[in-house]
Amino acid sequence: MGGLRLRGSRTRRSRRGFLAATAGTLASTAVAGCIGGGREPVEVLAAGSLQAAVDDGLRDALDDPIALEARGSAAAARLVADGQRDPDVLALADPSLFDRLLDSPWDATFATNALCVATADTPGGRAVSNAADREDADWYDPVLDGTAALGRTDPDLDPLGYRTLFALELAADADDHPGLSEGVLSPDQLYPETALLSQFETGALDAAVVYESMAADRGYEFVDLPPAVDLSDPDRADAYATATYRLPDGVVVAGDVVEYAAALRSPDDAAAERVFDALVDSATLSAHGFAVPESYPRYRSSASNVDSNGPSAVPGLAER
Repeated sequence: MGGLRLRGSRTRRSRRGFLAATAGTLASTAVAGCIGGGREPVEVLAAGSLQAAVDDGLRDALDDPIALEARGSAAAARLVADGQRDPDVLALADPSLFDRLLDSPWDATFATNALCVATADTPGGRAVSNAADREDADWYDPVLDGTAALGRTDPDLDPLGYRTLFALELAADADDHPGLSEGVLSPDQLYPETALLSQFETGALDAAVVYESMAADRGYEFVDLPPAVDLSDPDRADAYATATYRLPDGVVVAGDVVEYAAALRSPDDAAAERVFDALVDSATLSAHGFAVPESYPRYRSSASNVDSNGPSAVPGLAER
C-alpha cells in the first residue's frame, strides 16, 4: 500500500495484577475490604481503563476505604451532569468532558496513554499479529478479509470508542486507504469495556482496540501502533485534530493526545483529598502502564483558563 506504513509491531507487556473482567455492563462497583471504625468510603467514579490502577494500586497505597464505580468516561460525565451520581473524586479519560458536560471549577490532567490493538491466541488473532510483522501487509488486513473479528467500545459512551475511529481515520489518510474505516468497522463490534475484555479473553474476539495500559495490566500481546495514529505524541496534536466524531448530543469531538483528568469534588473531605492526591501520583500510574510526563499533574481552572503544574497558580487551589 502507498503512503506511510502503519502496520505497527507486535509487543508483549508483563502481567501486572490480572484483573478478571466481568461480562455484561461496563459499570463495576467495588468497595475496599473492611470499612473500619464506621468510616464512609470515598466514592470514586472513574474511567474503565483506570479500574486496575485503582483496584490494584490505589487501594494498596491508602488506608482509606474506596468505593469505585468504573464506566465509560462519556457515560460517567453524563451521569454526574444529570445529577445521577455525586462522587467525591471523578476521573475521566478525556479532559474535554469537564468542559463539555460538567461545571467543574478545576481539574488536574495527570496521565497519558496510547492506543494499541490487542491480539488473542486464536487463528484470527495470530493472523493480525503476523500481518503486523510483515512488510507487505498491515495489521488490519485480516479484519478486512474476514479472517479476524475486531472488537471496540461504543464511541457514544467512551472516549476509547471515538479514539478508535480517529485512529482508523488517520491510518486511512496516511496509508492512502480511503475505504479503511468502512471495511474495518461493523455495528456488531461494539461492547461496553468490561464486556469487550471478556469477549476478547474468552476468544470470542480475535483482536480489540485498547489502551496500552490495559494491555500491560492484563498481559495481552498487542500490535504497537505508530505515533501517527496511536494518539500519544503531543507534537502531532494538530494532525490528530483532523479526525472528528459527532456525539448523539450534536457535539463534535476532535482527535487529540490521550490524556486523563480528575476533579476533587469534596474538597473539605480529608479522605477524599488523600485519594485524589494518590490517584494523580505518578508512581501508582506508571506501575500500571500509563505514561506520566514530568510536568504532570497539571492543574487547570475552567473559570480562568489557567494551566499550571502547581495548584498554587490556579485560583481557589492555593490552599491545597
